[in-house]
Amino acid sequence: MVEGRELRITRRSGADARPIVALESCCDREAAQALGGRELLVRRSEAPELEPDEWWAEDLEGCAVRDGEQAVGMVRRLIALPSCEVLEVERAGAKDPLLVPLVGDAVREVDVERRLIDVDLAFLGEA
Repeated sequence: MVEGRELRITRRSGADARPIVALESCCDREAAQALGGRELLVRRSEAPELEPDEWWAEDLEGCAVRDGEQAVGMVRRLIALPSCEVLEVERAGAKDPLLVPLVGDAVREVDVERRLIDVDLAFLGEA
C-alpha cells in the first residue's frame, strides 16, 4: 500500500537490505520519483514468516520488561542501530530510557503472547 492505494509488486530484484521493486501502474521514472520518500506497507498476512527469535517491532512495543521478578519498565520502541536492534525501555521515575540490545546475553526471553520480556540487568551494567 502506498498512501492508501494498493499496488501490486510486479518484479523484485536487488538485495534484502536494498530491494528494488517494480510496482504496477508505476511505469516510468517520473511516476517512480513521485513515490520517493513515501512509506510502502505490506499486509502482515502477506509478509514472509518470521524466523525463530524474530519479532515484529509493533509486537514488542508496550511489552513489560523484567529482570526475573524485578520490574524494569515498558518497551517504548525498537531502534535499528548499525550493530544490532535495541529496545528502548521507559523506566518509571528515570529520566533516560534503558537501551537493551536484542542479543542473547541481554535478553533471556521474549514472550509476545504474555507481553513480557525478561532481560539481564547485570549484563547491561544496571544491577
